[in-house]
Amino acid sequence: MPALSNWAQERLAQVRLVLVRPAGPRNLGAIARVMKNMGLRQWVLVDPQCDPLDAEAVTMAVHATDLLHQARQVPTLAEALQGCVQVFGTAGRREPYPPEWQIQSPRQAFAELLAAGPAALVFGPEDCGLSNEELALCHRQIQIPTDPAYPSLNLAQAVGICCYELRTLLYQNPRPPVAGSGSSKPAPFELLEGFFSHLEALLLHIGYLHPHTARRKMLKFRALFHRAGLTVAEVALLRGILRQLQWSQQSSHREPPKEDPHLTESGS
Repeated sequence: MPALSNWAQERLAQVRLVLVRPAGPRNLGAIARVMKNMGLRQWVLVDPQCDPLDAEAVTMAVHATDLLHQARQVPTLAEALQGCVQVFGTAGRREPYPPEWQIQSPRQAFAELLAAGPAALVFGPEDCGLSNEELALCHRQIQIPTDPAYPSLNLAQAVGICCYELRTLLYQNPRPPVAGSGSSKPAPFELLEGFFSHLEALLLHIGYLHPHTARRKMLKFRALFHRAGLTVAEVALLRGILRQLQWSQQSSHREPPKEDPHLTESGS
């Protein structure tokens, strides 16, 4: 196989594999090896339940022990996703998921994952996969198609399949898409999470949401806005509307709220 183009290598370098509470050192070693096979270099371990430098991990990694040393460890999934403009979560369980989620295979979904900016591909613990709350933090949910007779995949196998699909897609599409304007810069994870927190607080305040139904309805709002692919400018616009609504609820005699410079883009 020929080498990937420079652009394709740069796109792979911006993909962050995120493993939530991994428990098996042999899996970590096998994942480090397949990452190096496929040209990925960036990974984050969320609250790992084993040592990535365990002897079994080192043995399985073979010539990829450098990646075991490079693995970043953080306590929460939200921290692992900071800065990402695309976040795809892997749905490993077979029970029904919320109907708002349009679960796709990696092959169907990965063109969008590679479209622009830093991206994350999130995998859950070996024994139970990602919870619905963790999957709700992701912009898209994907599932590897397997035979119903034995659908469960080992964590390292699932990561290997996804890494292969990413690399194959870049072989098939070695050149960058036509660049968009500055105003179309996609909103990063933390900006969207700030918007969702603001939206939920306002909807609770005005009585549209109630504590016992807020989680379910916010799943619907998250799915809606994730499908929209909000840009930085669009999030600034929506946050401005929320601030104005809050001001109007609180008092008609106060000065209207000022724009937050961190949420405003020129020309928005």
